[in-house]
Parts: sequence; C-alpha cells; structure tokens
Amino acid sequence: MNRPPLIRSLGLLAVAGLLAAACGDDDDDSASDTTAAGTGTTGVAPETTAGGAATTGSGAAADLASVCPDPIVIQTDWFPESEHGALYELIGEGYEVDVDQRVVRGPLVAGGEDTGIEIEVRTGGPAIGGQAVAAVTYADDSITLAYANTESQVLQWDDTALLSVVAPLEINPQIIYWDPATYPDVETLADLGEENVTINVFPAGVFSDVFVGNGTWSRDQVDPSYEGSPARFIAEDGSIAQQGFASAEPYTYEHVFEEWMKPVAYQTLHDAGFQVYSQTLAVRAAELEELRPCLEQFVPIVQQAAIDFVNAPDRANAIIIDAVDQYDDFWVYDQGLADYSVQTQVDLGLVGNGPDETLGNIDEARVQTVIDQMRDDAGLDVPDGLVAADLFTNDFIDPNIGL
Repeated sequence: MNRPPLIRSLGLLAVAGLLAAACGDDDDDSASDTTAAGTGTTGVAPETTAGGAATTGSGAAADLASVCPDPIVIQTDWFPESEHGALYELIGEGYEVDVDQRVVRGPLVAGGEDTGIEIEVRTGGPAIGGQAVAAVTYADDSITLAYANTESQVLQWDDTALLSVVAPLEINPQIIYWDPATYPDVETLADLGEENVTINVFPAGVFSDVFVGNGTWSRDQVDPSYEGSPARFIAEDGSIAQQGFASAEPYTYEHVFEEWMKPVAYQTLHDAGFQVYSQTLAVRAAELEELRPCLEQFVPIVQQAAIDFVNAPDRANAIIIDAVDQYDDFWVYDQGLADYSVQTQVDLGLVGNGPDETLGNIDEARVQTVIDQMRDDAGLDVPDGLVAADLFTNDFIDPNIGL
C-alpha cells in the first residue's frame, strides 16, 4: 500500500496573527554580497570552533574530488532547521543561497577544511510540491543522497527503494504534546489513550496506526485532520493533543505564540515505543556499489559533522537562519528557536550514540521491530520478505566516531 510521506509538523505555519508572532528578529550573522537577481546571496559563515577536520588514513584532510560526485547533492524533507545541522556544518565559507531553487550550495568542508568538492542542500516540503522525498530522488539522478525515515522506506520500498548509510539523528524528534494544566495526570501517550483525549495528527501517520493497533489509543480518538497550524490547539484551549517536534513546538508555544505563552507537556514517539530512524541519509538502493568509494570517505565526515554541530552550532545555525530569511516564505526560524533546538537535541539524545559508543550507525533489531509493528500491529502492506537488513548498511560507519 502506497501512502503519502510523513509531513514535518510545523509549530510555525503561517496562520494570521500567529505567523506575525512567530517572525521575531532573525539573527543573521552572515556577511553577504548580492549576486545575480533571483539567486540570493553569497554568505561568509563565522569561523568554525568545531573539532578537527576529518582525515584520511594518511592523516591528511579528506580529499573527495577523486571519488565523489561534484557537487554532492542532498535532498532534505523540509526547510532548513537545526535538526539538519550536520548537513549545514558541511557547508564552508562563500556559500550561496539560491532563493529560486530553495538550495544552499558551497564548498564541502570537513572540520572547516576544504574537501575539494561542493555540496548542495536542497529544501523539501513545499519546495518539491509536497512530494515524497524518495519519489523526487528517483526522478532526479543529480541527487546523491536523500533524507529517509524507517516507515517511509518500508512503505515505498517496492517502487522507490532508499537505503540508509548514516543516521545523524539517533532519536526521532516527533512528539505528541498536550496542555499539562488541562490534563495534569497525563504523562505518556498511553495516558492520553486512557483519558480518551482527541489526538490531532497529520493524515496517513504510520505511528497512529501502530498505536491504535497495539491498543495504546482507540481509533475514534485519532483525528487525522492536522495541517500544521497551532490555531486549533489554542482555540480549543488545549483540550486536544497534537503532533509536533520536541525540538520546536515546546519552545514556540511557550515563547512565540502570544495567544498561549505557557508550557506544553509531551512524550516522544520513540519513548512511547515506536522507534524509527528519522532523517537518515540514504542512497538509491541500486547505486550503493557505484557510490561505495565516495561513501567510505563521506559517511565518517557526516558522523563528525553531527558531533561538531552540537558542540559548536553557531556557524551552521547562522547559515540555516540566513537561508530561511532569504527564502522569505511562511517558514520562519530565529536564533531563539535554533538555540532551543540544539539544546533539546543534546538533552534528549536526539543526536547521540547508538547502543554502543558510535554515532550514526543503525541498529538492526530496532529497525526490525518497526517493520514488525507496521505489519502486525498496524496491519500495513509491508513488502513480502522485507527485513531490516534490506533498509540500511553500516559498512561506511567509523566506529571510533561518537559523542
């Protein structure tokens, strides 16, 4: 069964006065010079304070020119945000924001050192017409790697198979949040089920099918009409629960949305038992061997970039904020939200090591559990014979890189 992709939850979607409240003062730390009309500006990011450059076996800075496409093109699932920090950590000084194409491109750096090629980070969501990232990736062979998540990989495997090679995020940031004043006894998603609270989610959410199937929620309390706006939650004075990101909505409800301006409580889907990998970097499955020489060098650079970002996020966050500001769309992103996102990524282990001491590797048993939940609990049409090992490889992971 083919389903639409999971859509990134927005606490900042444009809705009348709420958008104005969300705009704030973007903190743009990038010096810029205007380029040709319609293509944005060229930015000079602040000097990096991150760790040392990724190296080859000889100890020299990585040189990707002889083994990788130039540029390496990465298709993301949404507008720039700090959850994408590892990618923007890879973009060096002199980057360009292409407003028309919703793309940031520049020198690909490892720990601040030039690797000899460029990187292009493409915006997803509305920038690709709301299409599934996998479908766009299969329609455009210039894309080298694309964002993937476990449940979409499973459902789209037969037609647009993506194979994950590194997971910059260890834990999926998705949450369900609620008003703790309205529901003081609710601490978990299971408690929401027992209280029969209406849970407003995007249509075609795999996790809601799983939670209904395993008895955490009842079918009639799940309302799949969410379109990304905080308007209903606020208008109903927190009588419903709603879908979001741990690294976004708790901040925006408390500090941005003037009609609310108080905390929300939440639990991650991960802690509730649906432990997908979110926003992995994946390749078209049939191209794995062709890209192997590149991935052997590039994947450890991504691992280190994820660590460098959370340890010293200012430079990459400046690029993210600059790009969003130049895009001048409904999506807004300011310094306060960027700082909150990074702190939450650290505090909750959204960026972190797996069950060992390595960042970026993927646990086979965890992926198999998700496949089993989708097939057995949710009753979804999982491809016959598909197993966890089909969806990823840890071949390129450096086990010595971790937080």
